[in-house]
Parts: sequence; structure tokens; C-alpha cells
Amino acid sequence: MVKYLTDFTIVALLVIGITAIMGVLTNGIGKKIFGGKRKSEFVDQSLKMQTGWKTVGGQKDN
Repeated sequence: MVKYLTDFTIVALLVIGITAIMGVLTNGIGKKIFGGKRKSEFVDQSLKMQTGWKTVGGQKDN
């Protein structure tokens, strides 16, 4: 029974891990291939929104 649970856990972790990695990889490939001009649309919009904001926290550079 212990061997079964060990095998089941290993297979479950592999299936979940491979699925997660494949999702990230296919998303990245899809953005590169099909992203076109708008691949950084949300980053650009965020940067436009944050222009003029004061920086808060962190260390001051001397």
C-alpha cells in the first residue's frame, strides 16, 4: 500500500508539474508568434498610468 501511495504521489506530481510547465511554455511561444505589435500592450498601459507617480519606500540612492 505504501508503494502504491508513493507511485501515485510521484505520478500526480509529474502530471501536475508537466501540465504547469507546458502551460507556461505554450503561453510564451504563443505571445512571441501571435503577439504582433500588441505583445506589450498591458505593460505599456501600466507605464503610461504610472508616469508622474512618486516613488514610495525602498532605500535612497546616494
